[in-house]
Amino acid sequence: MDRKQRIRFIVNPISGTQTKQAIVELIPQLLDASRLEWEIEYTQFAGHASALAREAVKLGFDVVVAVGGDGTVNEVARALVHSRTALGIVPCGSGNGLARHLFIPMKPEGALRILNDCRIETLDYGTINGREFFCTCGVGFDAFVSEKFAQAGKRGLLTYIENTLKIGLTYKPETYEIEIDGEPKTYKAFLIACANASQYGNNAFIAPSASMSDGLLNVTIMEPFNVLQAPQIAMQLFNKSLENNSHIKSFVCKKVHIHRQAEGAVHFDGDPMVCGADLDVELIAGGIRMVVNTTPQLVESPLLHAFEEMYDKFVTDVDHIRNSATDTQRKIRKINKELLRKLKG
Repeated sequence: MDRKQRIRFIVNPISGTQTKQAIVELIPQLLDASRLEWEIEYTQFAGHASALAREAVKLGFDVVVAVGGDGTVNEVARALVHSRTALGIVPCGSGNGLARHLFIPMKPEGALRILNDCRIETLDYGTINGREFFCTCGVGFDAFVSEKFAQAGKRGLLTYIENTLKIGLTYKPETYEIEIDGEPKTYKAFLIACANASQYGNNAFIAPSASMSDGLLNVTIMEPFNVLQAPQIAMQLFNKSLENNSHIKSFVCKKVHIHRQAEGAVHFDGDPMVCGADLDVELIAGGIRMVVNTTPQLVESPLLHAFEEMYDKFVTDVDHIRNSATDTQRKIRKINKELLRKLKG
């Protein structure tokens, strides 16, 4: 008889956007005790999730499940790279980029049922100046927003959107020297994203064609755009068509070197840090095992519908302005003709 799969749940009681006790109570109700055995550990201080995950590796657990926000998920994942212990996720964050890419359900009941199948795949991860990331890292606007978000004191999607809208009006693009697999190029860019997975979170697809199992990074360079073009870019970010925009340059590679004028903010999976002028991003193929969904189904983000409504209104307003301008021009031409006629008469 095959042995039971051993699972350690690491619960961060204060991270994310929801309480965890209800999730903990669901575990014995939904998990198959005939095939799985589990234990539950709670984090007590910063860095404790990593320590508990490393201990689980040493003790031979098959899966470590992060129950918390994106920060908890990434902290656990970094402790599991290059081990036989797989990462599982019960997403409780505001973005949940990694869980969404793996099609893990956003509701705890669905995420826990995924563990009963316990399908494990060996996937890629990336590093930026030696720091591990699993979805995306980057420089420019998104790194700047991540830094302001971390300083805001409040978490959640609304705070992130508020910071994005405020900063978006004043952010100045920078010039970057980029060497992709040894080939140098210079770009003026609003942002540069290096993606292992397809999205930031909330189904905002910065690299729609990115895969965590192809051994490649997807590099997205967003060139400067004006305020009238911003709504279309926002729409395309959420409907997976960003790569069709003329302001987007996309590449695939294993390594990329980025040089900028000075040190500044970068982000790795939404967490900000300050790095020097030179950045090295590298894809590590097959470096981590993860529990994935055997019946994937994309759950749309409510933001997509919000942006669709905003974009439709924006197009209507622009058309109205154009029509009004056209009507005004017709009236001016009519008045001019009438004046000329009277002058000639």
